[in-house]
Amino acid sequence: MQSPVLHLSVSTLWIFRDVPSDITIEVNGGTFALHKFPLVSRSGRIRKLVAEHRDADISRVELLNLPGGAEPFELAAKFCYGINFEITSANVAQLCCVSDYLEMNEEFSKDNLGSRAEEYLESIVCKNLEMCVEVLQQCENLLPLADELKIVSRCIDSIASKACAEQIASSFSRLEYSSSGRLHMNKQAKCEGDWWIEDLSVLRIDLYQRVMTAMKCRGVRPESIGASLVNYAQKELTKKSSLWNPSSQTKIDLISTGHERLVVETIVNLLPVEKLAVPISFLFGLLRSAVMLDCTIACRLDLERRIGSQLDIATIDDLLIPSFRHAGDTLFDVDTVHRILVNFSQQDDSEDDMEDASVFESDSPRSPSQTALFKVSKLADNYLAEIAPDANLKLSKFMVIAETLPAHARTIHDGLYRAIDIYLKAHQGLSDSDRKKLCKLIDFQKLSQEAGAHAAQNERLPLQAIVQVLYFEQIRLRNSLCCSYGDEDHKPMHQSWRISSGALSAAMSPRDNYASLRRENRELKLELARLRMRLNDLEKEHVCMKRDMQKSHSRKFMSSFSKKIGKLSFFGHSSSRGSSSPSKHSHRTDSRVIERTCASTD
Repeated sequence: MQSPVLHLSVSTLWIFRDVPSDITIEVNGGTFALHKFPLVSRSGRIRKLVAEHRDADISRVELLNLPGGAEPFELAAKFCYGINFEITSANVAQLCCVSDYLEMNEEFSKDNLGSRAEEYLESIVCKNLEMCVEVLQQCENLLPLADELKIVSRCIDSIASKACAEQIASSFSRLEYSSSGRLHMNKQAKCEGDWWIEDLSVLRIDLYQRVMTAMKCRGVRPESIGASLVNYAQKELTKKSSLWNPSSQTKIDLISTGHERLVVETIVNLLPVEKLAVPISFLFGLLRSAVMLDCTIACRLDLERRIGSQLDIATIDDLLIPSFRHAGDTLFDVDTVHRILVNFSQQDDSEDDMEDASVFESDSPRSPSQTALFKVSKLADNYLAEIAPDANLKLSKFMVIAETLPAHARTIHDGLYRAIDIYLKAHQGLSDSDRKKLCKLIDFQKLSQEAGAHAAQNERLPLQAIVQVLYFEQIRLRNSLCCSYGDEDHKPMHQSWRISSGALSAAMSPRDNYASLRRENRELKLELARLRMRLNDLEKEHVCMKRDMQKSHSRKFMSSFSKKIGKLSFFGHSSSRGSSSPSKHSHRTDSRVIERTCASTD
């Protein structure tokens, strides 16, 4: 789209065409042979210089540090001579700065260059987002004067306001009524309010940062901010393909780090606080760049914290961060992954602590955080299997990754067993004590049947571990045989031990285990209340019997009383040895006998 232009009309003819020049202006190496009269009539600065050297008849003036250099000065000189030219978004910032430098304002001449440039900036540029971006590009070489004249701030405010307004309008266009008559947002409809993302990617990083900050303050959606950051980073950083290629082993000394480091640190500071505002693969890309470029510790820790909060949606390729240190180190950056796992675990714990205790009353089988734990545990086991063949990987680093997650995170230990087996195969020089220490990480009760059969014949495992595998396989076989006989009342020994023990169940998080204990406690309290009621009934019976014994001394009464008392049972079962089934006389029958007994004494 062609930018609007402001045509400066010719106020005078070129009357100085045949008059020899009487002053020479030097600007940044450029020389202009001009005349004093048209210059001093418009420029307050040149008028003062000429007035200061009136007696010396000054004929040569050097303008130092003129903003923009020779090109904007030539336009200002043409304005002084009344020569027609166009004000556009490509030169308006230069004209504003050069008119301020030369003092070409209304104090020295009516309708001067400064007011004409300001009018164009306010009435045309600030109403168009694309033109504002173009003016900001011109301001990159005009700082700090462009900032002092508020050219930069006005353009940034205009961009943020227009982006926010267009986004609101786009959101309204996506509103629609559902079948039930309720108004909702159509998420599948394409959002067309973010077309400015591509335009902003041409800005220098410092001005881009100011624009993004203003957009955040204006309330632009975090998803749009994130999309803009992704687009900007890809343009600035993918020039070095190694920054975004997980399998690349390019060393840090092969790239220039100054600009890239500044871009990474700035983008990390601009990331929205909301989760999922940017893809997690993008966060890992930034982290690789931060490690490679040796960014600040605060920058890397911030990225690790953000990744840890949503680690359950990461992939194994994301975690494979190359090590960019010295040649003798591991192939992958294990320390960074360990810190990410710690961040995930701490974030999970903090969320549990913040929740009210009433949550434990819920009968839900599994909480969302527990689901995330399962996903991350599987991811960690796959990561261990990937790094296990590395000959330089120390046992301590391998174990610290395996031990980071809590015990209840793994419902099955097949993945961990596979990773440890790969490590034992790649590090055959391990001592017996190290092999035992490594195998203690495995809960052999949580191995599947196939993994257990493999472990039972695995010569790389210590003898003690193989014995444990065989023991639990025997228990599993016994349980399966018991189940095959269809004895519903008989629980397998191993299962019964696991349920009755106070230890955490393998399939339960601490939250779910606590809820289960609370339910069991309530059931025990109800059973205790029933026993107390039964005890009260028995006490009443005892009082009645004692009263009967005091009033009657006949043997006939004692004989009948003995027959009646023999029919009573504390727990509703027959006292006969030959039967284990419940008594035919219920609790209500016993109560009637007691009532008749008590009534006979009245």
